[in-house]
Amino acid sequence: MAITGSPDALLSGQWLERQSATDLDTWTRQVVRRHFDPVSGSPFWLKRRGALGFDPFDITRYGELRAFGDLMPEVLREVDPVDLVPQGASGPPTGCVFESEGTMGRPCRVFLTEAMSAHRAAWRGAGLAAAGFRSGRTWVHATPGGPHPVGLGAAQVARSQESVVYRIDLDPRWIRRLIGAGRLAEVNRYVDHLTGQITDILSSTGVDYLETTPALFQALLRRRPELVAGLSGVWLSGTQILPAMYREFADALGGGLIGTAYENTFGGATGLPAEDGGDVLPYVPHYPQVTMDVVDRGDPSRTVEYGEVGRVRLTVLHEDLFLPGVLERDQAVRHRLPAGPPCDGVANIQPLQATWAVPEGIY
Repeated sequence: MAITGSPDALLSGQWLERQSATDLDTWTRQVVRRHFDPVSGSPFWLKRRGALGFDPFDITRYGELRAFGDLMPEVLREVDPVDLVPQGASGPPTGCVFESEGTMGRPCRVFLTEAMSAHRAAWRGAGLAAAGFRSGRTWVHATPGGPHPVGLGAAQVARSQESVVYRIDLDPRWIRRLIGAGRLAEVNRYVDHLTGQITDILSSTGVDYLETTPALFQALLRRRPELVAGLSGVWLSGTQILPAMYREFADALGGGLIGTAYENTFGGATGLPAEDGGDVLPYVPHYPQVTMDVVDRGDPSRTVEYGEVGRVRLTVLHEDLFLPGVLERDQAVRHRLPAGPPCDGVANIQPLQATWAVPEGIY
């Protein structure tokens, strides 16, 4: 079966109730002041303060973040990711740097602090629970690893769900390079390599759940439908799952769970129950640290109407990362959330532009 229950089931836990109840204007002031603190703020924003044309301490409401304009990926490709983190009184932070997929050129990099990682893990756990995934089960995770933050999911599930997790790595950048070069035979061989690893585990070990990308799950389904039918559920992380794919997966699982997540380097969104028989696949951003607007593709200053398709604009308001108005390479439908946090949802996410030169690949 697909995700069941009501959308507010995701927000029924005590932690998520507190998140949802956070006043966004108050939170905005708190985060802006932290990042522009002259002593302990983030070097990136302190260096840019004089060129803003306004005093950031005059920002009192979330809507006023528009004054910062759109933060283009080109800027984020050049910045030292450590400079985005408030320095605090104890000196420079320590930790790991993660990267975007690098679809449109050099990857963007983010320094993931312990607090940011905990925030992602809490939302993942809430999403799994709301979708009906049970703890103490066995998982296969076939997702990007290495520099990609989605690769943290396996360890998070192992801890929070008290689960055994088998891991399979995939390299989405290599897939894109092969597609862009027209080397489709090699693409198919690599996909066979990945599905072969998944098949080996599913056919020899008792596995309950699989986490992977929609594209790789579709490839597995077409190669080994009987193994897919034996799963109790699948968690799909990526940037594209279309209604037709969702319905195909639901039929193949024959009552198994489907959970979804819109994974993004800087912030994410968790899937809500499908609507209209799978025609609408909505997501709730990881509020209040992450919000998403859907804007006109030709005029980012205009937010589109509910039900209209536009470009995803991401705002990160984390204590350790402040990114107002990042124009993403994805498009979505602006979705009105029936319950939960006072922000917009997004639905039916897919690449803004997938061409032969800039392919979407397997993620």
